[in-house]
Amino acid sequence: MLSTVARTVVPALGRLRVTSDPGADLAPGSIVAANHTSLVDPGVVLAALHRLDTRPVVLATAGLWRIPGLRQALVRDGHVPVHRGTERAAASLEAAAAALAAGRVVLIYGEGGLPRRADSGEAEPGPFRSGLARLALATGAPVVPLGQAGSRRISSGSTAKQVAGFVTAPLRRPGVHVHVGEPVRLSGDVVTATARARRAVVAAWRIAADRAGHPVHSPGDFTATA
Repeated sequence: MLSTVARTVVPALGRLRVTSDPGADLAPGSIVAANHTSLVDPGVVLAALHRLDTRPVVLATAGLWRIPGLRQALVRDGHVPVHRGTERAAASLEAAAAALAAGRVVLIYGEGGLPRRADSGEAEPGPFRSGLARLALATGAPVVPLGQAGSRRISSGSTAKQVAGFVTAPLRRPGVHVHVGEPVRLSGDVVTATARARRAVVAAWRIAADRAGHPVHSPGDFTATA
């Protein structure tokens, strides 16, 4: 249901384009790793994956399950709540592993949160948490890097600016681009695997930003965090 809503709503907010590397493959049992820049980019990513005939299981902050109406949809579609910083945090990876074993595609945001920036520009994805690498190493699932750019032009900044951006987006119709890269197989220790996954997502994001015509800011090299 969420994929269907995203497919309907996102085109009204901006001009979405989707491209892929020649070797890109969203095979059953794959992990899609995306960069996270805006509250609206999950919708952008879901709409793009819908165009590629993929309806993923999403790992998302557990707070969304407290929203009336949305909780039922999340549960029905099999999405996974992430209780970060609690004893229940490991359960999200177990649920994701079960979804992969059942042949579902799992969508995870390696950064684990939004950047603390007020501007609407593009910047290199931040440090990745270790959950993505731990999941891939434990299951052997391929990681499909996905870069998205332009979502911050729809909504970013303070709460007031986010609301204003969302309301005016149908008139402004900013360009949004999603690029899917070739799958990578992670190996080695968690730190090494996390760094490799991040490099792959950064490469996909750079292509998306370039094709969306958005200038980018590179804050420098990042290291993995737990």
